[in-house]
Amino acid sequence: MKVMGRTLLAAVALFMVSAAQAQNYPDRPIRLIAPFPAGGLADVLARAVGDEMSKSLGQPVIVENRTGAGGNTGADAVAKAAPDGYTLLMSSAGILTANPFLYAAMPFDVETAFIPVSNVAEMSMLVVVHPKVDAKTLKEFVALAKAQPGKLNFGSPGIGTTGHLGLAMLMNAAGVKITHVPYRGAAPAVTDLIAGQIDGVVDNPPTVLPHIASGALRPLAVAAKQRMPLLPEVPTAAEGVLANYEASSWFGIVAPAGTPSAIVARLHKEIAVAVRTPAMQERFSKSGARLVGDTPQEFAAQIRAERITWSGIIKAANITPQ
Repeated sequence: MKVMGRTLLAAVALFMVSAAQAQNYPDRPIRLIAPFPAGGLADVLARAVGDEMSKSLGQPVIVENRTGAGGNTGADAVAKAAPDGYTLLMSSAGILTANPFLYAAMPFDVETAFIPVSNVAEMSMLVVVHPKVDAKTLKEFVALAKAQPGKLNFGSPGIGTTGHLGLAMLMNAAGVKITHVPYRGAAPAVTDLIAGQIDGVVDNPPTVLPHIASGALRPLAVAAKQRMPLLPEVPTAAEGVLANYEASSWFGIVAPAGTPSAIVARLHKEIAVAVRTPAMQERFSKSGARLVGDTPQEFAAQIRAERITWSGIIKAANITPQ
């Protein structure tokens, strides 16, 4: 009984401390780490959401770029930070769902190091080819790829990136073999695609939309359940030939494990308000991103489900851990 009493008192004390922290939160600037270079979508989203949150929180949200190891370097800094709501991570989908299966050693445990706060934005990937490719639809492309195993070349921003995994998922869903050509980033891959050096990419909308609009690239399908508002004429993969081909990337905010639930709830509330402002909606809809702002529980469930999906795709594609 005495042990139970002490345990109960400790729990009550912890709750009171957490409640007090949340009531006074925030009383100093918040650091939001973007684990990729400045100018990329993670950085742009972090700064845009951070600016909106600063207005309602009454404290600046300062974005810090910590790059390296596919986002693991910045994520590790957050994983090891004090769980007080003052250090957050603008994570990519890859860090929390694919990296554990792409790196031989991770500096943190993705399942226990973080508390999901909210998915900020997600984008359905596009299957895009050079106009020289003799296929105007996804169905024609799959038939072409089956007739010429390994002859078609698709680029990606690098081994293990969302572009690489989206391509691996395409090959798995269609039962085709396409040669993967890894680049150091999306820009050089798209540059070579426009020049006709490679045949296609599976990539995020912001990278390819301008070149689709100019006619330099041909979109074959959206890897999603619904068509993209910016490209209403482009069918989904299911409309084409691949009923189960859905590939997307997202960026969301997580906090170190142990962050008080009241602070997590406050942060989620502010993020949800930020992404629904007209300025944010207008700015990011033009790039093909869908702003989300879902609950910590919904975000956690999405992460768990995608971790299972990507682990299977990585294994099926024989992508070796680095």
